[in-house]
Amino acid sequence: MPVEIKVGPPILTINQGTVFMVTDERGEISAGSELGLFAGDTRLVSHYKLYLNGVPWTLLTSAAVQYDAARIELTNPTLRTDAGELEAQQLGLTVRRRVRQAVHEDLDLVNYADRPVHVQLEIALRCDFADLFEVRSHRLVRRGNTLTRWNDQHQQLRTTYTNGDFHRAVLFHLTDADSRPQFANGRVVFDISLRPGQTWHSCACYHLDDGRGLRTAHACERTQAPGHDEIGARQAEWRAVATRVTTSNEDVYRAFSQSVEDMGALRMAEQDLARDVWVPAAGVPWYVALFGRDSLIASLQSMLVSAPFARGALQRLAEHQATAVDDWRDAEPGKILHELRVGELAHLHAVPHTPYYGTADATILYPIVLHETWRWTGDESVLHDHLETARRCLDWIDHFGDLDGDGFQEYRTRSPQGYENMAWKDSHDAVVYPDGSQVKQPKALVELQGYVFDAKMRMADVFDHLGQPEPAARLRQAAASLRDRFEAAFWCDDLGFYAFGLDPSKQPIRSLASNVGHCLWSGLPRPDRAERVVRRLVEQDFWSGWGIRTLAASHPAYNPYSYHRGSVWPHDNALIALGFARYGFRAEAARLARDLFEAASWFQGYRLPELYAGLPRLPGSFPVQYLGANIPQAWAAGSVFHLLQALLGLRGNAPDGCLYVDPSLPRWLPDITLHGVEVGSTRLDVRFWREGERSRWEVLGQSGGPSIQVEEQAWQPW
Repeated sequence: MPVEIKVGPPILTINQGTVFMVTDERGEISAGSELGLFAGDTRLVSHYKLYLNGVPWTLLTSAAVQYDAARIELTNPTLRTDAGELEAQQLGLTVRRRVRQAVHEDLDLVNYADRPVHVQLEIALRCDFADLFEVRSHRLVRRGNTLTRWNDQHQQLRTTYTNGDFHRAVLFHLTDADSRPQFANGRVVFDISLRPGQTWHSCACYHLDDGRGLRTAHACERTQAPGHDEIGARQAEWRAVATRVTTSNEDVYRAFSQSVEDMGALRMAEQDLARDVWVPAAGVPWYVALFGRDSLIASLQSMLVSAPFARGALQRLAEHQATAVDDWRDAEPGKILHELRVGELAHLHAVPHTPYYGTADATILYPIVLHETWRWTGDESVLHDHLETARRCLDWIDHFGDLDGDGFQEYRTRSPQGYENMAWKDSHDAVVYPDGSQVKQPKALVELQGYVFDAKMRMADVFDHLGQPEPAARLRQAAASLRDRFEAAFWCDDLGFYAFGLDPSKQPIRSLASNVGHCLWSGLPRPDRAERVVRRLVEQDFWSGWGIRTLAASHPAYNPYSYHRGSVWPHDNALIALGFARYGFRAEAARLARDLFEAASWFQGYRLPELYAGLPRLPGSFPVQYLGANIPQAWAAGSVFHLLQALLGLRGNAPDGCLYVDPSLPRWLPDITLHGVEVGSTRLDVRFWREGERSRWEVLGQSGGPSIQVEEQAWQPW
């Protein structure tokens, strides 16, 4: 019989809000690795090991049983004790670990031997308080002062770090222990004697000070009285409001359900604006912070699941919209932030992320998300709340985003620590000429022009609705002019494709890159040229079999293991699938969706990672995860929602009381029902199914608001 293979890194990751813990499969943290317990952009615990009489335990199995909880099962190796040799697998140690405001650990030891045993359980724990940027780059610099003290009376190991007015601390507190711990030689030691069949228990609480006061871990599960779990309740509320699906395709059902769970699991409590208004972290472990581009794209993806989800990003990003020129942070009036950090390097102003504004697309995406939120919710107040923010975004697009006044968006850093690339492919080596050499700044990437076109058309729709025809007309005229100039400057007829971008000399960058597919989603290309783009994207050098590569395999700079030069990104592919559907290429959209859902089935828990390798799909192969990919990651989770939106042709129009559908179900997805999809204040259950070669649909019910008219209408380019 076939062997089931699940792809994933040999690590355990658990998270809640901005606290997360990444360990190896043993539940341990090795010094010098990227693993650790993190909060406030700081690694608070950098080394954690469990020993039995000074030797490591033997791992039996381990798993992250929930997004915020892990379980590790260990047993003893053959061991010399003061009572004689102890055979292997006579003791069982279960470690149950959960993240809430901090981390709580339950240690349970059982003696399965037929005689009494006397052993010492040791916990080695160290803290380096390294900034997350330094952990990721493996370039740690020692600063400040670290002090560790053991309090024998309270059974606490307290480690503090101070560097001027920057401070962090970990209080490792042993509670409810069946034997009293001691501290010696840098280890917490329990002296344990057990009769046959006897059990032993202790709790280990990691109370964390991430600069905003001490976060305390919850009490022992053994002694805790039943009560209200606030964090669990909020996750349950998210599941309750999110759209659900039922379908006979198990891959689609499980990937969708996991994505809903992951989007809620990434919730940053520190960014909560109201019970139902919040912002997700971009991804674990490296992007547990407020990001502009990521939160906006995740908001777009989640319209199908919960349109009000976008309110948190719109509000938080508006609060940080730049008001002045600041070269160090690449800020300009009207610009939306890229990334906000609170670690030591940010505190010391050694990095510009306070926040850093080095992104060329977040400011353009903001009005797109505002329009889409209004269309799905029908709430005009969201327009009034954020209209001025969107106006400032439009002003930035026309003045600061267009560096030379030619009507195209370019980017260039002015910060000594600024990013070389400021679009979604923001790695330093992402933008290349056809010979593989690097393109220098300023760069006018292709998808930025599509985003601007879309933003202006959408905001024209907003101004028309608000009774302001003059700005609406100006925006439509500007968009039409952009389309003409775009076709003249970016189209490469011999390639049958648009250029990756324009270089500093305004010459086309004639590399074949997936960014062009985003323009299909924006509705910018001419239909005849859009068809040629689609045909080119489905050729073998682009299409890996697990999705479309970021850079064609025929390119000299192609590397399937790279971050942006040949890898496969789920969110990139989902936007391209929407673009295929928008221009009427439904079979190609379905084929792309199938590949991504099948890829998801190979990953542990049906969790699509941030990206995976662009290796070709061959018989007996499986998708290969990128080393260091964020899992869970908001973009990757949300890509599942966009894929279904592409297949079903779903678009909200709550202001007019409509939900548009245009289903084109492939054979591999013969049926799917959406339960509780929200349009305005109304929740609808809609069933879709194949009947022969046709796709049919029916409304099963509506509740909670005024009647919504469901109409079959194809999505068209602008």
